Amino acid sequence: MNHILVKLMSELTPLSENEKMDIESSFPIETYEKGTFLIREGQIVRNAYYVIQGFIREYEIVDGEEKTTAFYFENQSAINFNSLANQTSSKINFVCGERTTLAVLNTEKEKELYNKHPRFETFCRIGMEKMMGVKQNQLNEFIILKPEKRYEKLQQENPKLLNRVPQYQIASYLGITPEALSRIRNRIANKLSD
Repeated sequence: MNHILVKLMSELTPLSENEKMDIESSFPIETYEKGTFLIREGQIVRNAYYVIQGFIREYEIVDGEEKTTAFYFENQSAINFNSLANQTSSKINFVCGERTTLAVLNTEKEKELYNKHPRFETFCRIGMEKMMGVKQNQLNEFIILKPEKRYEKLQQENPKLLNRVPQYQIASYLGITPEALSRIRNRIANKLSD
């Protein structure tokens, strides 16, 4: 089986055997059990992750309470940009929401790969820009849409999330209480049954 990053890069440009081997050796595939922390608050981040199977939940502790800020599922990258770029302590946590297989992207190994194969830096920058655009759209929608519309959008765009993630974490992600989420779900179910 091809390494996922080799596969993705090969879709953009032909790769030499040497380039393929360097990608595989630079970014190992690792499997983590549910509940494993990839990043803990206070840690300086050195790795980013590409989800092959499973999911990562991102959360922050606010006034002693966990506030879910993102979920990363298959074929998504999970990166704490602030800590990674500025080498400052992380304010967020990444935890595996189920048994999760990831490509682990270490910043030092990434730099070595760019030095050896400079064209890779352009591909990674383009990917990063796309990811930042998605994040910006999510933030805008969170500010503009009411919780019920955010939940409906979540249902449409990521229905698997609703079956794989505990309801209290979905409520936290939407910025509402579990009870409010329950009322929203009931209203939606009643609309569908009418």
